[in-house]
Amino acid sequence: MTVRRHLCLWLPVVAWMGTIFFLSAQPDLPHPSLGWLDLLISSAAHTFLFAVLAALWARALGQGRRSWLLAAALTVLYALSDEFHQSFVPGRHADPWDLAFDVLGTGLGLAGWIWLTRRISMSPKSRS
Repeated sequence: MTVRRHLCLWLPVVAWMGTIFFLSAQPDLPHPSLGWLDLLISSAAHTFLFAVLAALWARALGQGRRSWLLAAALTVLYALSDEFHQSFVPGRHADPWDLAFDVLGTGLGLAGWIWLTRRISMSPKSRS
């Protein structure tokens, strides 16, 4: 595998993890002070961030059940480390609710990635 191919696979994973780390290091992210709407937006953001991370891990690790399980495990471990990291950021705290949506995002991201890769592999263009 070429260096370019490695970069194309792994750079997005590292960059996305860096983005999550950067966001977690912010003492106060802008958000509406609207009670349930704030919770909805925060939960959706956690779900999205970790869905993308899980899909990027799956893309980098390759096809197969073992790779997908490893992608899930690595994403959840990163979610745990993210909550731990937030416990040291002034104005932030570790939140089990956020972790739950990180895990939900992990599952949705992997399910979407698996669905997409299977659909592509079954398309007429990929068979020729």
